[in-house]
Parts: sequence; C-alpha cells; structure tokens
Amino acid sequence: MNDSGQEAGSSARSKRKDARRNQQTLLEAAAAVFVTSGVDAPVRDIAAKADVGIGTIYRHFPTRADLVIAVYRHQVDACAEAGPALLAAGPTPHAALAGWVDLFVDFLVTKHGLAAAMQGDSTGFEALHAYFLERLVPACTELLDAAATAGEIRTDIDAYQLMRGIGNLCIGAEDDPRYDARRLVALLVAGLRPAH
Repeated sequence: MNDSGQEAGSSARSKRKDARRNQQTLLEAAAAVFVTSGVDAPVRDIAAKADVGIGTIYRHFPTRADLVIAVYRHQVDACAEAGPALLAAGPTPHAALAGWVDLFVDFLVTKHGLAAAMQGDSTGFEALHAYFLERLVPACTELLDAAATAGEIRTDIDAYQLMRGIGNLCIGAEDDPRYDARRLVALLVAGLRPAH
C-alpha cells in the first residue's frame, strides 16, 4: 500500500473514532437529561447539554425511541463496566456495591420511560430486557460475592433478587417529590450487613 492509501485508511479510522466519541457524548448528555427530566425531555435540552445542534441528534437517532434505546444500552454497558472499576478503586467491597447501586438507580430512572418509548415493540423490549440481565446480573453478583467474602454483607443475597427489589423501590419515584427512592435503596443496601 502506498502512502496515500495508508493516509486514507488512517483518516477513515480517525473519522470513525470521532463519530463514536460524538455518539458517546450524545448518549451521556441524553442520559443525564433523562435522569433529571425524564425520557420526554425536549431534544433541545439534550442538544444543549451535549453542545451540539438538534440536527446532529436526529442524524444519529431519527426517533425518540431510537435515542431512548441507545441510552438504555449505553447505561447498561456503563453500569456493567463500573462494577469491576469500583471494586478496584473502592475502599471496601461494600462501598463499591453502594456506589454501583447508585449508578443502577440512575439507570432505572431511564428504564422506567423505556416501555412508553417502545409501545408496540414487545420483541425489541424483550431483547433489551435479556441484554439487561445478561450484562448486569453478573456485575452485581461479582460485587455481592466480593462483599460477602470480605464479611461485609450476608451470604444469602441473590443479585437478581436485589436488583428486582431496588427496581421496585424506584417505581414511581419520578412522579412523587415526597418519595425518596434513593434513601430507601440506601437503607436496603445498609440492611445487607450481617447481623451481629
């Protein structure tokens, strides 16, 4: 391959890398806006948060459902990848678990709007739910196992049951300002400690 061919290949890779980075920025901005304002937040708010034009968002995500689904998958991946990172950086496995649960609660706020965004697409919704379980149950299991091995929590906790319980505590939290789901979830996590 001559130099111009190598330069073209390098330029194309650089453009793909920039496009992925731009899409990540959009997804992170959309996730932040969804957490604070719900999945029906105006696209202009997401564009402002990402510092892009509205057209850029529609070019990547032609419909709101496309955007919500992409944010959902992005948050699942971020939550799954955060588990090992929190374990490595945290002072204790229990602290890592608590940090992960905070991320999971943020994610659940977006997830509750997913059903409305995907009305009529039960197959797509089921596929996303399977992806959610496939990625997050192992991450939560790893955190629970580490905390149990360290003697910081009880040993009879199942990741799926814990995640389901946290999910149930978060239902409706966005609709009632008097209800603090985070506080109840923190009590649940504190209650995982072994009885003395």
